[in-house]
Amino acid sequence: MQHALTPAVAWTQRVAVASLLGLILLGVLWELWLAPTGSGMLALKVLPLTLALPGVLRRRLYTYRWVSLLVWLYFIEGVVRASGDRGLSAQLALLELVLTLALFAACALHVRARLRNAKEALA
Repeated sequence: MQHALTPAVAWTQRVAVASLLGLILLGVLWELWLAPTGSGMLALKVLPLTLALPGVLRRRLYTYRWVSLLVWLYFIEGVVRASGDRGLSAQLALLELVLTLALFAACALHVRARLRNAKEALA
């Protein structure tokens, strides 16, 4: 069921979609071209993110909830690689950290806005 698209819901959806697409693109480019670490199999790490994209685009509340938990795996990877890698790979890890924090914040704020809207609709 689709809910009214309040400014907060629309804004958080745009940020979530942009940061999710950014993480997907970063993961593929990083592992295949920019700073590859091997055979390119690590590019498959973006698969869970691609599975989340349709639900985020459709504003499925459940998807926003599980993405807000999943994103911490990518945050941990960013912390480890930012502190252990050098050069371009470390810079890409910092970008990954920014994108994961943006995605988490957007998901958390989106869920909060949707729940608040639902509560107000019942009152």
